[in-house]
Amino acid sequence: MSRVDVQLPDSLYKSLQKLAEQDGISIDQFIALAVAEKIAALTTEGYLQERANRGDRVKYAAVLAKVADVEPQPYDVLPSP
Repeated sequence: MSRVDVQLPDSLYKSLQKLAEQDGISIDQFIALAVAEKIAALTTEGYLQERANRGDRVKYAAVLAKVADVEPQPYDVLPSP
């Protein structure tokens, strides 16, 4: 396991303490999870961009055209404000 020393503004550290406590985990665990989530998001973004670059827009449109054009179920519709 590696060690990283990070300096945070007091306000950010207080928020970190509060959120870690709410989740019932240590600050170290909270930070490790936050870093893992960010890495996953960026890795996924890169993967999807790579796939999009290899893709064929015509084939995509052909597959999308097979999807039925129907109204959403009532439980899938947001209520009007």
